[in-house]
Amino acid sequence: MRTNVSETIFFIDRDTRVGLQAQLREAVVSAVLAGRVQPGAHLPSTRKLADYLNISRITVTLAYQELVSQGYAEAADRSSYRIALNPPHQALGRDLPTSGSATVDWSGKLKMDFGVVRRVEKPLDWRRYPYPFLYGQMDPTLFDLNAWRDCARRALAQEDFILMASDFAAADDVQLVNYICSRTLPRRGIHATPDEILVTVGAQNALWIVTRLILEKGSSAVCENPCHPDISASLLLSGARVTTVDVDGEGLPPENLPDDTEAVFVTPSHHSPTGATMPIDRRIRLLQAAAERDFVIVEDDYEFEISYLAPPSPALKSFDTAGRVLYIGSFSKSLFPGLRLGYLVAPAPFIREARALRSLMLRHPPGHLQRTVAYFLALGHYDAVLHRMRSEYHKRHDVMATALRGKDLKIVGASTFGGTSFWMEGPEGLDADQLVSELRRDGVLVESGSPFFPQSDQPCRFFRMGYSSIPRGNIVEGVARVKACIDRLTG
Repeated sequence: MRTNVSETIFFIDRDTRVGLQAQLREAVVSAVLAGRVQPGAHLPSTRKLADYLNISRITVTLAYQELVSQGYAEAADRSSYRIALNPPHQALGRDLPTSGSATVDWSGKLKMDFGVVRRVEKPLDWRRYPYPFLYGQMDPTLFDLNAWRDCARRALAQEDFILMASDFAAADDVQLVNYICSRTLPRRGIHATPDEILVTVGAQNALWIVTRLILEKGSSAVCENPCHPDISASLLLSGARVTTVDVDGEGLPPENLPDDTEAVFVTPSHHSPTGATMPIDRRIRLLQAAAERDFVIVEDDYEFEISYLAPPSPALKSFDTAGRVLYIGSFSKSLFPGLRLGYLVAPAPFIREARALRSLMLRHPPGHLQRTVAYFLALGHYDAVLHRMRSEYHKRHDVMATALRGKDLKIVGASTFGGTSFWMEGPEGLDADQLVSELRRDGVLVESGSPFFPQSDQPCRFFRMGYSSIPRGNIVEGVARVKACIDRLTG
């Protein structure tokens, strides 16, 4: 008896960007992989399915032909199609032996507790909010998507594809590394050779690698207070004894470091989250202290490219002649957060160990992504995007600063050279976590400052307001709503 596939397995979503042919193919492939249709079952005729879905018959025909080329379908005769007798994959048999009904007690098996990780909350659907003062999110109108697509296409040329498809054996894309050496680092006053650079999956990956290599249980590590929560969490999870040192208007004061310091983690060019810039003389004193007391410095140099008020200060690493500074950079802040591509600069012996550790974690970052970014940088698209961002962020900065001061909202941190956020201090008695929750109901998104204070469980009155993703025309009303909410909460 002939078996037919019902038209009801097909469904067309006309609101999605996925093409009609792709939706038809996906319906068949999903049914085959899930075992809902049997090999040899006849698909609905092209005319019948086209009438059922109210689409063109040629669309159905082309989808069926593509399924044939993929091996999921085959021509039954001149005008009909059926599920392939031997499709690429079939579901496993249902009657599999069981291993027992007792569930695993994971509370006793997990050896690490990640409860120390305090996340900055950013809802995934943030784009539907009219006033998203979120830090680190991109404005797609400022990015050249066509140029990115062109670079991705170039990276799929035959020669590039062969390289990408190969195992790098823990190496990195030569073009990308050479660009970092010749263009990116010199802008920060840093000179490095290719054997002193490791490409990472974002700055966070570089930070994790560094903490694994230089810290162990009982080590003495220092971070800033306030501090990015990912930095403090990485230090705590290493087992090190972590001391937080309060920053002032010029960043971390070297004279306040504990005597037994082994490693200091700093954001000198643009402190996270206040935006304070460490002056040159303080950077020199920090390096002198490191030499005298034999500790290393880990420099997170994020967001230096977004400079429009003044040129950014040279990196701390640029003053380092002894190889004591481990430098972390990232393209994710300047391009888009989902890129997840950063780099670590350190002496060659350190990079060799870091590369070995990375290879145990993920071998190397995706080759196609590295080559695409290399083209995007080399062809000048990166600098063009930065130029647009600096121009627009400068305008948003001015609008937002005026609006904040006009509502008597207290700015306690903003970068002297630019950036994309303001660090705010609310009145006494304000709970920033509650503020975030209340503002969300008003269509406003801000970030609580509480995750940036790792050793405090008290209510926090500090919060951060970014302007990289909010339209300029929405800033004034958004600030007014923040002020009104604070007044409601504090009476």
